[in-house]
Amino acid sequence: MLDKIFPKIHPEGYKFLVIAVVLTIFLYFFSSFLGLLSLFLSVWAYYFFRDPERISINDDNYLVSPADGLVLQVYETLGPKELGLEDKKFTKVSIFMNVFDCHVNRTPCNGKISEIVYKPGKFFNASLDKASEDNERNYYKIINSQGEDVIVVQIAGLLARRIVCEVSKDQNLKQGDKIGIIRFGSRADIYFENYIPLVKVNQKTIAGETLLAKK
Repeated sequence: MLDKIFPKIHPEGYKFLVIAVVLTIFLYFFSSFLGLLSLFLSVWAYYFFRDPERISINDDNYLVSPADGLVLQVYETLGPKELGLEDKKFTKVSIFMNVFDCHVNRTPCNGKISEIVYKPGKFFNASLDKASEDNERNYYKIINSQGEDVIVVQIAGLLARRIVCEVSKDQNLKQGDKIGIIRFGSRADIYFENYIPLVKVNQKTIAGETLLAKK
């Protein structure tokens, strides 16, 4: 029960939490109002970097969500040109993570990472369509157990300034394993083939647990 109320936090959050706590103590000596405001920000920093345990279905017939958030789009499109897949058709699902969502991202399937490509970029609002092409982003090309391409893209948002990758090329992953985190508001796109989408626009998702698509 305590782990639900006080979940562990991601290592990326420790320095932010320490800074927030020190700032709270400092400000409290000058103003109780500023101290309480900073305390609120400290609690938010802890909550933002939470890293709760997630239990995946562990079934190759399903894809699970790579992110907590709100489904923005579900449609057919061509693959990312950054991975040389611009002539191949995929289903694309975009998930927007606001500043209150958990920002730890997970792999949607069992498989092996065949390629990771980082692209620097701008910082438009992650809910905008152009964020997929213009913002800072990191591509993960995963080969699933059927030999198919499943692409996950971490996209930085208006406030995000760093995408943290926690996996490497040729690494084998189990469905729901963590692949990285994006600091502050952001977005995750997933491209897949030969699966039927199970989510709809405006649906909330939970990384590693929500069933995104099925065979």
